Amino acid sequence: MILTVTLNTALDLTYGVPELVPHASHRVSEMSERPGGKGLNVARVLSALGHRTVVTGFAGGATGAVLRELLAGLSPQEPADPGGGPDAPQAPEPGTAPAPTAPAPVTDALVTVAGNTRRTIAVVDRATGDTTQLNEPGPLVTADEWAALLGRYEELLAGADAVALCGSLPPGIHVGAYAELVRSARTAGVPVLLDTSGEPLRRGIAARPDLIKPNADELAQLTGSREPMRATRDARRRGAHGVIASLGPDGMLAVTPDGIWQAAPPARVPGNPTGAGDSAVAGLLSGLVEGLSWPDRLRRAVALSTATVLSPTAGDFDRAAYEELLPRVGIEEHAPAAR
Repeated sequence: MILTVTLNTALDLTYGVPELVPHASHRVSEMSERPGGKGLNVARVLSALGHRTVVTGFAGGATGAVLRELLAGLSPQEPADPGGGPDAPQAPEPGTAPAPTAPAPVTDALVTVAGNTRRTIAVVDRATGDTTQLNEPGPLVTADEWAALLGRYEELLAGADAVALCGSLPPGIHVGAYAELVRSARTAGVPVLLDTSGEPLRRGIAARPDLIKPNADELAQLTGSREPMRATRDARRRGAHGVIASLGPDGMLAVTPDGIWQAAPPARVPGNPTGAGDSAVAGLLSGLVEGLSWPDRLRRAVALSTATVLSPTAGDFDRAAYEELLPRVGIEEHAPAAR
């Protein structure tokens, strides 16, 4: 089982308009709603890859009720086994597309809060492919609600093969929250990936997560450098065992205890990048629990990320594009820095 933690869940609304014009009224041509927040996006992709996933975090109010209803609709109608093991997807041959897998259950272990879950609104300009994002702040979480989350998290770690800590903090949660969750995962012996930004990332990295996955802007904010190799190595020196930097259309750079690799898609693609980073996290986590090599984990992460950009719906991935891209992702190994 893979556990994802989304402290600031969201109901993701995507509106498509023929052309986005400032200061004008628009007629929406397409609309979709999804259970969202970074960790829920990760869980949706993991489910599509055949991995049983449990999601925790906070949900509340009328928006939270809609989110949970939509989340229930993601899972096949059979009971979820919270463990991993024999029915986990088998690793494909290196450099080949995976065999198709049936979606696996996503189990709702969210903690109910009194406040209303936030909404995020993505407006997609169909003329240009550009997306404008509007994100609400989220509900105010009380000390008792945070304590309830910590208790549930400790219980869920006992059955987890890996955990992802994802996204922003809602109001009321202290800035060191992710550092606290990282330390709990490490105490439980569960590999932990941290995907956040700003001060929560700075505090969280000091707790020594197994992986962090910043994008170029988050990495620059953390280290003060925009040179990818220098910034990624600097981030690792700050405490993360491995740093996987998202470089947008240029792919990903991984600096790990086992080596340094850069992975790139075969070509730049147009589309909506919303959720692409979350798909990359799903690729990294699924590759970890399947025991894939670093190059194959990166191939999967880049192929999933690119296939998400190509998807007509924000936060989903185009399965056919993923399978076609996977063997074509380029991998370059870099020499370690001289000591």
